[in-house]
Amino acid sequence: MLKKRSYAVLIMACIAVLVTTSAFAASISIATGSTAGAYYPIGGAIATAVSKNPNLNATAETGNAAVANTNLVAEGEIEIAFSQADVTAWAFNGEMMFEGRPLANIRTIAALYPETVQIVVSKESGITTMADMRGKRVGLGAPGSGTEGDARSIFNTLGIRYDEMDVQFLDFAGVSDRFKNNQIDAGFVVAGLPTPALMDLTTTRDVNLLSFDDETMGKLVEANPFFVPNVVPAGTYRGIDVDVVTPSVMALLITFDEMPEEVIYNFTKGMFENLDDIQVSYAIARNITLENATNGLTAPLHPGAARYYREAGINVD
Repeated sequence: MLKKRSYAVLIMACIAVLVTTSAFAASISIATGSTAGAYYPIGGAIATAVSKNPNLNATAETGNAAVANTNLVAEGEIEIAFSQADVTAWAFNGEMMFEGRPLANIRTIAALYPETVQIVVSKESGITTMADMRGKRVGLGAPGSGTEGDARSIFNTLGIRYDEMDVQFLDFAGVSDRFKNNQIDAGFVVAGLPTPALMDLTTTRDVNLLSFDDETMGKLVEANPFFVPNVVPAGTYRGIDVDVVTPSVMALLITFDEMPEEVIYNFTKGMFENLDDIQVSYAIARNITLENATNGLTAPLHPGAARYYREAGINVD
């Protein structure tokens, strides 16, 4: 992992020389998320797959997910990271938690799979629509997280203010724990399906997932283009036996503009030429396909990735 931004240019230049000469393998790290989420096992499978190329040696590292990962990449402190389409858009444009500091050096490598906005509600709360959140105890995601950013976007679009609720900033485990202790009425989780924290919660508590009607979903997608409609299939979690319509955002792999083209080309090529190994690592990874790799990108594509996609017949222009 790169430790200081001041060393980034020099180290990237050295990697470029080593890859070009094939004298040594370039060592790269992939920032993922906690071991309880999807990022980490999928990231490990991707690292193993791309390391089949003798010019690459990749390792997956635990991380603090999208916002923290994006900052690490922008500072050149890690080479590649998992992020979300919404967080990447906010970072590149200097919005939301990146207000006033656009990270214009962020580049995308691939879109992976949808991360679903799952709004868990207790059956006793009486919450059946977003408007019912007023006056309730609501877990919004950790402060400054992508989950909290999505929650804020949804509430802003629907004209619901934080001060109309008892808001609590909680990570996924915190949402699950407070539901178990009857300390919240609703909680936001944005992650691939199924989410381990919610699988654990639904084994001990009877909860529902909030479903959006067509009119509300239309408003959300129009105001927030990174949202796409998705469905949590019936039976994904114990006790939730109906399909749930809800927004999702794409999980992305990102890097920064100074990463050598050859390294990112080899990485992208290695990932998609060993896709079978990646797709068996986690249920949601089955959604990773070459055909969808450039759909929903919210920052410019890195030239190395673009080069591979062109060779594979994918239009990136």
